[in-house]
Amino acid sequence: MNFKEAQEDMRSAYYGGAPGALISGLVWLTAGITAVMSTTQMSVLVFFFGGMLIHPLGILLSKAFKCSGKHSKGNPLSNLAMESTVLLFIGLFIAYLSLQFKPIWFFSIMILIIGARYLIFATIYGMRLYWVFGAALLVTGIGGILFSQQFACIGILGGILEILFAFLIVYFEKRRAQNLLR
Repeated sequence: MNFKEAQEDMRSAYYGGAPGALISGLVWLTAGITAVMSTTQMSVLVFFFGGMLIHPLGILLSKAFKCSGKHSKGNPLSNLAMESTVLLFIGLFIAYLSLQFKPIWFFSIMILIIGARYLIFATIYGMRLYWVFGAALLVTGIGGILFSQQFACIGILGGILEILFAFLIVYFEKRRAQNLLR
């Protein structure tokens, strides 16, 4: 499998990553709204446990889009996808530490990590849109820290951005499918 074939395999299996981004956006939005309606601690719990559901629900949604939800065995980009998951654990550790000293930075730190991970998705899926997606999240995280945004703000904004980009990916995947049929 050459590099382009590996990207195409990942893109076809997971509908360009749109299902995962949509589920992730819903988790972010739910956690942000929980922060408004409840406590910081409850919001973080929603974020943490909801985050554990992103991959399995993303697979189910991929299947709803008539994708396999599983890349080909031996796809070398699957290693990159797994390795980039380490960023999430590092981010969670740093964000958890920030809760002890500067709680309003929690979502900003996490969105920085997610943004960095989406930059890697540009390579995994072969879609430059992920550079814009990642950059938008990075700017949001930096802005959240520099302007000391309220705790819920970045959670809600992160959710909105992820959902918008998920719909953009769906749009481009539909266009790509139509072009392949021609």
